[in-house]
Amino acid sequence: MSKVFTSAEVAQHNNENSCWVVLYGKVYDVTHLLSSHPGGAQAILRVGGIDATDDFDPIHPPETMQSLQSAQIGSIDCDEEPFCASHTTGPTNEIDVNTLLNLDEIEQAARKVISKKAWAYYYSASDDKITKNFTTEVYRSLLLRPRVFVDCQKCDVETELLGWRLGLPIYISPTAMARLGHPSGEAGLAEACRVFGALQIIANNSSLSPEQVVANAAPTQVFGWQLYVQRDHSASEAMLARVNKLDAIKFVVLTLDAPVSGKREDDERINMQAHPAGSVSAQLFAGTDPSLTWHETLQWLSRHTMKPIILKGLQTHEDVAIAARYTPLVSAVILSNHGGRSLDTAPPAVHTLLEIRKYCPYVFMKMEVWVDGGIRRGTDVVKALCLGAKAVGIGRPALWGLGAGGVKGVERTLQLLLEETKTCMRLLGATSIKDLGPHYVNSSGVEQQIYRTPPNVKDERAVAYRGKL
Repeated sequence: MSKVFTSAEVAQHNNENSCWVVLYGKVYDVTHLLSSHPGGAQAILRVGGIDATDDFDPIHPPETMQSLQSAQIGSIDCDEEPFCASHTTGPTNEIDVNTLLNLDEIEQAARKVISKKAWAYYYSASDDKITKNFTTEVYRSLLLRPRVFVDCQKCDVETELLGWRLGLPIYISPTAMARLGHPSGEAGLAEACRVFGALQIIANNSSLSPEQVVANAAPTQVFGWQLYVQRDHSASEAMLARVNKLDAIKFVVLTLDAPVSGKREDDERINMQAHPAGSVSAQLFAGTDPSLTWHETLQWLSRHTMKPIILKGLQTHEDVAIAARYTPLVSAVILSNHGGRSLDTAPPAVHTLLEIRKYCPYVFMKMEVWVDGGIRRGTDVVKALCLGAKAVGIGRPALWGLGAGGVKGVERTLQLLLEETKTCMRLLGATSIKDLGPHYVNSSGVEQQIYRTPPNVKDERAVAYRGKL
């Protein structure tokens, strides 16, 4: 018979010599995990001796519990509180999302129903949020140039990414911890994508396993999988082996814009109130390898997957030019500043896109260029596509939709962006994605802000990596 412990008994085991936690009413001795946990010993010690369910549940895929079975030593006395209180993830009072008319309204609705912890993690950005805010604002400085006398009764927004046919040029960026906002989590995002034929990139730190996310995918549905290389490379290799077996996952996205976590004060502040040891962000990044290099890392990755490789987080034309030299091993790049969550005052993707157009336009012929971050309107989508982006990613908007209304909320988010994109294209005089080009955009105001390469100065790093693979 399983031994029953009181909360007082469990509370005594909260140190490095003996660390117990309560999960879903069961007691686990996790002392042996302190030295090997990817987030470091402190990630466990901060919940030692208490019920860690609310911290554990939205962050760890259910499969994690299987690895803990041998550590179970008993159960908690269910006559006590709060140990046996029901644990729920995400909002229980979903609203009628069809009454929401834009992405800002969806975000405002989500903030009313999700937990403070979820809001802090989703909303937070580094330092003063300059990059986060500017990434959205810069789109307003790009002016559209509509043409008239165009038959715009129909508008085709279907597109191809890396050869896969998609219903729209908008994809869901890798967004971790979706179950913080709603119990359906990343599977809910996938269900909404299925309706629109949209692409989804599954986050490395997804709160569901990749197998769970793609379980109910349509035969034609397209997924990517985000990779954060762990200090323990064998852990990443094991995950890649699993991803390689999933046909629905078509490519791997190596994320480079967050080798370490940025200083996300909203996230830190909320978590400090409950656990002084750290934020959600700090936990997720604790095991990430910050020592990646072009040649060595790409060689390593190419040994462990045959799927196309996309590099995410490039923020200068110089790095994009280096990436282009690694084609066909590298199939595409995603211009991203990690949603303003890494280096504050880093450039928006639009700046990098314009840099490429100015300094290395040949890149668009060698590989696909996607952008991520700052999209709030269909006009933003169209502007990015006109300037050379093959697809446009949304991160927070998808999470806000999920938080506001579950799957229906994500569907509403995609629906609004799709309708706005079509309206913009028709008013612009473009009837298909193929029609879009830089002649539809006046970018002169933004071009004054982009980096100017000093004359006769070579990028020595770019030269050094020529012909490496």
